[in-house]
Amino acid sequence: MGELLAVALITVLAVISPGADFAMVTRASYAFGRRSGLLAALGIACGVQVHVLYTVLGVAVLISQSPGLFMAMKVLGAGYLIYLGYGSLRTTTRLSLEQDGALARPSALSAFALGFLTNALNPKTLLFVVSAYSQVVQPGSSLGLNFAYGAFMSVAHWAWFSLVALFFSREVLRRAMLRRQRVVDRVIGVALIGLGLAVVLVNVR
Repeated sequence: MGELLAVALITVLAVISPGADFAMVTRASYAFGRRSGLLAALGIACGVQVHVLYTVLGVAVLISQSPGLFMAMKVLGAGYLIYLGYGSLRTTTRLSLEQDGALARPSALSAFALGFLTNALNPKTLLFVVSAYSQVVQPGSSLGLNFAYGAFMSVAHWAWFSLVALFFSREVLRRAMLRRQRVVDRVIGVALIGLGLAVVLVNVR
């Protein structure tokens, strides 16, 4: 019971802390509407399972014993965050609610893939999952229980970011944010680049 409560607490705190996933769901929701935001949220939830899978199967042990490999994974994730941030900074297309149609919105697969890759390559999620399993879950835990914890992590991500998508896709809020889209995009872009650079700088010291 104590193990379950510890996993639940760590998961909730990790999910609600601001990061790249929050920034991407926010942008997808206000720029393209509720459908895109919810699909991005689902992608984020599924992306968690990438980290759960290699952690449960023992790759996390290899990563912890190979600093070079661990660094490479974090740099790869940081590079993706910087890439997303740069894309947000250089966005020149101005959107409006009237443009929110089939041509303006990304496809369902694109919206899902954006969320999936954001979390699958997110160093924050990598560290969260590895830390949760290595510090809280007991070595003797069954494979089924370990995957159950992973499923809980995904459901928690899906629930929280679905709420974020529903909030930022409300028409009144969308209109306000779309009127200030250039500023919002730049704030999100700077935040993503900052997160990526922080990962690199912290680990090269």
